[in-house]
Amino acid sequence: MTGVESPEYVPGHGLLKGRTAVITAAAGAGIGGATARRFLEEGARVLISDAHARRLKEHEAELVRAHPGSVTALPCDVTDESQVRALFDTAVRDHGRLDIVVNNAGLGGTCDLVDMTDEQWSRVLDVTLNGTFRCTRAALRAMRRSGGGVIVNNASVVGWRAQAGQAHYAAAKAGVMALTRCAAVEAAAYGVRVNAVAPSLAMHPHLAKVTTPELLEELTAREAFGRYAEPWEVANAIVFLASGYSSYLTGEVVSVSSQHP
Repeated sequence: MTGVESPEYVPGHGLLKGRTAVITAAAGAGIGGATARRFLEEGARVLISDAHARRLKEHEAELVRAHPGSVTALPCDVTDESQVRALFDTAVRDHGRLDIVVNNAGLGGTCDLVDMTDEQWSRVLDVTLNGTFRCTRAALRAMRRSGGGVIVNNASVVGWRAQAGQAHYAAAKAGVMALTRCAAVEAAAYGVRVNAVAPSLAMHPHLAKVTTPELLEELTAREAFGRYAEPWEVANAIVFLASGYSSYLTGEVVSVSSQHP
């Protein structure tokens, strides 16, 4: 299949003007980094975090050059409750309130279940599912006090579809979907919307390092467009869910995919 060329980059339209956002795992060229750029282009003030302090500092400097005064950074390991609390306390202290949270932190890997160790299983679940739980809990506490907000979680189509070697990651992402739905029902009473995106294949340097060329070719061939998504295309869906254009959506998981059966 001949792939369709990537579309032109969509400019900002002020959809998040005046909002304050926290984005986890936002260092580098993946979905989190793309989301930070798109949020800034849409007028938001952004606090980015990541477990990799050096990469985070480098990305902060890059974003500050383009958006001075609108971005700050704080390292955070989402498996550490004290660091998660510090992240959200900082956001509220520095900006007065917290409007948007994007839970992007996740950890993958490839291993058949028969060979998977308890440590491999637990590590992926702790970052991807438990980390999303910790950050969602902290966000809900802050948003309940301020009277509203939006949370967008990053799930994956493997939460719905089987893929060999991905039992731990698929279980974690399915858990993120269920967490999203339950949190949405609970948080509606105090004006908080909780949704998720489920990308199929968004290419970035880290994915290329941990995935074989053969598997990437196979996954790309499943996409109707015959190409992978650009990270900013997933970020656009996150912008939509974070903006007023999705005001009646909560508890939903939006597939960002052109994948066919």
